[in-house]
Amino acid sequence: MSRNGSGRMSRRALLTTALALAGAAVGLFYWYWSQGPDPAHAARTTRAAVPVSIANAARQDMPVYLTGLGTVQALFTVAIHAQVDGKLQEVFFKEGQRVQRGDVLAKIDPRLYQAALDQAKARKAQDQATLIAAMKDLARFQTLASKNYETQQNLDLQQAKVDQAKASIAADDAAIEAAQTNLDYTNVVATNDGRMGVRMVDPGNIVHASDQAAIGILTQTEPINVTFTLPAQTLEDVRDAMARGAVEVAAYDRNNVRLLGTGTLTTIDNLIDPTTATYRLKATFKNDGEKLWPGQFVNARLLVDTRKDVVVIPSVAVQRGPRGLFAWVVKADNTAEPRSIETGVTTGDRTIVTSGVKDGERVVIDGQYKLQANAPVIITAPSTAMTQDKAS
Repeated sequence: MSRNGSGRMSRRALLTTALALAGAAVGLFYWYWSQGPDPAHAARTTRAAVPVSIANAARQDMPVYLTGLGTVQALFTVAIHAQVDGKLQEVFFKEGQRVQRGDVLAKIDPRLYQAALDQAKARKAQDQATLIAAMKDLARFQTLASKNYETQQNLDLQQAKVDQAKASIAADDAAIEAAQTNLDYTNVVATNDGRMGVRMVDPGNIVHASDQAAIGILTQTEPINVTFTLPAQTLEDVRDAMARGAVEVAAYDRNNVRLLGTGTLTTIDNLIDPTTATYRLKATFKNDGEKLWPGQFVNARLLVDTRKDVVVIPSVAVQRGPRGLFAWVVKADNTAEPRSIETGVTTGDRTIVTSGVKDGERVVIDGQYKLQANAPVIITAPSTAMTQDKAS
C-alpha cells in the first residue's frame, strides 16, 4: 500500500477515537447531572411536605346531648275579659307592662252594681226588723199558751213566721254576697304575675261578660316553658336520665349559637306521634331577664348522660373512606398515617373514639385532602387541646 493510503487510514482512526471519547464525555456529564449531588435535582426527587393543622386526642369526660327544635310557651296565658256588663271607664295598664297578681287593670262603671248591693243590704235590714217583731210575738204566744190562753195552732203559726223571717235573712245574705261580687268584678284585676300585651278595648266602650274579644292578654314569662320534640328512638335514654335525677335542658337561639337559658325537664308526653315518629317534652326555665319569649323558636339541648374518661378528637378529624371511618395520625417523625377508627357519640365538634387513636396522639384536622400514606407534613398551626364543653 502507498504512503497516501496509510495517511488516510491514520486520520480515519484518529477521528473515530475522538468521536468515541466525545460520546463518553457526554455520557459521563449526563450521568453526573442526573445522579450527582445537584441540590435542584435533590429537591425534585424528594417528596414535598404537606402543610396541615393538628389537634391532640385527649381523655376526658364527654357529655351526651340530644337536640330538638322547640317553642317557648308562657307558663300561663290569660285573656282578660269583663265579668260584668257595663261601660269601660278606665284602663290602668300600659301595653307591655309587668303586673302583679291582684293589680287593677281596668274599671267598669260600678254605679248600678253599687245600687244593687245597697238594695240587698236594705232588704236584709227590713227582714231583720221583721224577725225581731216575730220573735217578740212568739214569746208572748208561748207565755199565753203556757197559761192555756192561746191555742197550740196559733203558737205554731207564729213559730213559722219566725222561721220564715230567718230564711229571708239568709236569702238576703246570699243576695248581698252576689251584689258584692258583681261590684268587685267592676275592677278587672290580674289573675297572676306576668306581662300585659296590646290593649284591645279602649275606655268608653260597652263591654259584656259574653264578649269574645279580650281587653288584653296576660302572659306569665317568669318562669316559662319550652316544648320540643325528639325522635322516638331516644325515649328510653331520656326516661333513664329522668330516673337518675333532674335532667338539664339548655335553650339556644335558632342559629344554635347563643345560650338563652338553662332549665329542667319536667314532662314527657304520654304518646308518640306515629306520623312523625317523635314525642314531645316540656322543660321549665326560670327565665331571669326574659331572654325566652313566648312563641319564640329555640333549639333545646338535653343532657342525657356523661361518658367518663373517654378518648375524644375533633369531629373534623373523622374521615370516611371505602373501608369505613379513619383519621390521619401524625407520627413522631412528622409523617402522616391513615388509621382506621371506631367512633362513639358525637357532641358538637367532638367525637368519642373507641379504637384506633390513643390519648395524646396527634390527628390532622385540616389539609387531609393533600395527604398520602407516610407523607411528610409541616405543622402550620399549633396543636389544639380538646377542652370540656362549657355547658357540661
